[in-house]
Amino acid sequence: MVCDNRASALKEELAMNSVELSSNGYTTAPRNSNSVLMSRKEAAAYLGVAEITLAIWCSTGRYKLPVYKIGRLAKYKQAELDAFITSRIANI
Repeated sequence: MVCDNRASALKEELAMNSVELSSNGYTTAPRNSNSVLMSRKEAAAYLGVAEITLAIWCSTGRYKLPVYKIGRLAKYKQAELDAFITSRIANI
């Protein structure tokens, strides 16, 4: 019973902070465009370049595009991709 009360109190607190508790017990943060992580394939399609191009930019440091490594995966934040696009627009 004590455990049930703690669980319900935790669920209420998470609900107040707009966080959901999934069935496996992990919390999931609300998704907005600032926190959306894209795979290298998705980021390449978003930017209109090849996947290998993003890999080369990362390894050579040609552009300062932040990459988040999660294990062996490279992830990119959509908001940072948008900022990169905006910074690369030429004033004609």
